[in-house]
Amino acid sequence: MFKRVFRTGCLVRTGHIILTWATTLVLFLHDTDLRKYEERGELTYPVAFAALVLISVMLYFTVSLMDPGFVLSDVEMPPTDEELEEMMPQTPRLRRCGYCLLLQPMRAKHCKLCNRCVRRFDHHCPWVANCVGERNHRWFLLYLGVQLLVLLWGLQTAWSGIVFVPVWRQWFVQNGFLLAALGVTGVFSGVVVLLLGCHLYLASSNSTTWEFMSRHRIPYLKHWDSEENPFDRGLLCNLWYFFCTCRTVAWEKVYAKVQASAL
Repeated sequence: MFKRVFRTGCLVRTGHIILTWATTLVLFLHDTDLRKYEERGELTYPVAFAALVLISVMLYFTVSLMDPGFVLSDVEMPPTDEELEEMMPQTPRLRRCGYCLLLQPMRAKHCKLCNRCVRRFDHHCPWVANCVGERNHRWFLLYLGVQLLVLLWGLQTAWSGIVFVPVWRQWFVQNGFLLAALGVTGVFSGVVVLLLGCHLYLASSNSTTWEFMSRHRIPYLKHWDSEENPFDRGLLCNLWYFFCTCRTVAWEKVYAKVQASAL
């Protein structure tokens, strides 16, 4: 029973909400900049902070609950013209998943935790209790950006409330909750900076975590040089596709055209 509840992500999401709002409450209840602005009647600062926290929570649930791009049925290859037909033999054959027995589109991978195949699979994120794939990767990156702003703001706010007293035990008692908030925001700030940097790089090069880490084992990448990416269409085009394209891309076509032009 416990294992089933944990797998649904209920405990993870509940933990995220408790940690987020408990830390926010600590920052508002102690003598921090937020509290000082509030006492002076200057509500812009605390309202903006609370709104940013709320936006980060909404983005978290967007990434966590939305379909990341599950493959629901066998891939249907759209009809191609004569030129594309000549290119298609150069494309590695689509493989059938050994778990869900569906024909996987290119760049898809089966996630054992979700027990589904995911289009343009990036990774399974335990913190959002969901896969990051074709449909929610841009939202995951946006969530990381907003979350980093919240964490850095929270870090500065927690530091502003630290009271300095000569006796270290008294100092620890007075600042205990703020030190905990400082530790939480500091640790997560470091983690989010690393994740944000990695995923900005992946978005700008039209790659995924799975492809970056396992390209030597992936049939459609292992024959390319380590610095080559058949899906890379240039920085601006990659970012435009990543943030502004919502349709499902037939990566088999893209790959076939690139490989044909390379011959």
